[in-house]
Amino acid sequence: MAFRQKIWTLFDERFIKFFLMNDKDKVKIILKTLNKIYPKTPIPLKHKNTFTLLTSVLLSAQCTDLNVNRVTKYIYPKYYKPEHFVRLGRKKIEKLIKKIGIFRVKAKSIYLMSKQLLEKHRGKVPKNFEELERLPGVGHKTASVVMSQGFGYPAFAVDTHIHRLAQRWGLTNGKNVVQTEKDLKRLFPKKTWSKLHLQIIYYGREYCKARDCYGLTCKICSTCYPNRKKPLITKKA
Repeated sequence: MAFRQKIWTLFDERFIKFFLMNDKDKVKIILKTLNKIYPKTPIPLKHKNTFTLLTSVLLSAQCTDLNVNRVTKYIYPKYYKPEHFVRLGRKKIEKLIKKIGIFRVKAKSIYLMSKQLLEKHRGKVPKNFEELERLPGVGHKTASVVMSQGFGYPAFAVDTHIHRLAQRWGLTNGKNVVQTEKDLKRLFPKKTWSKLHLQIIYYGREYCKARDCYGLTCKICSTCYPNRKKPLITKKA
């Protein structure tokens, strides 16, 4: 008992929790915090059907969801099927999305993607990763978002923002987004993946900002790492 009292005089309660905290403890804190702040997770990209969701996710690369929504609100009421974009052609698609970054590259991908959907999938968005990732302009992250938000399949889409937060929270070593996805899927229950993906995005935008928190001030960072004093330098994806 005397030894235990000496320990408590040397280390305060917060340090003990920090010293003993493992991945399981951090996962509990993260889930509890995010579920309290974001009990509901509406899909940030406005869309009319699975095809327009796929199109919006493709457009969101290197662009904010807000800007994508501003542009597509004038497009989707009239153009919302693959055949619509094939008829438009690349040049007209470019004009429709010219306010979005790298619009020429994205217009080409949308046109070729729409054409391939018509030729190989009867105009329907495929419901599996393999066929989705064969579509022009569609990578694993885009496919994960569509599988999760479009078809309700448990998936963990990891972008640069989630990659950054996972490092700050000590959930991954930060080598790349592929490793981060594996680490997050290992740590969190499968049933939480789809909702958690959006919760982390919302939390990162509001509380654990890239140039604000630096792994020091938000509730999750300060709870998991109360003795962290210097800004955490994260590895880019």
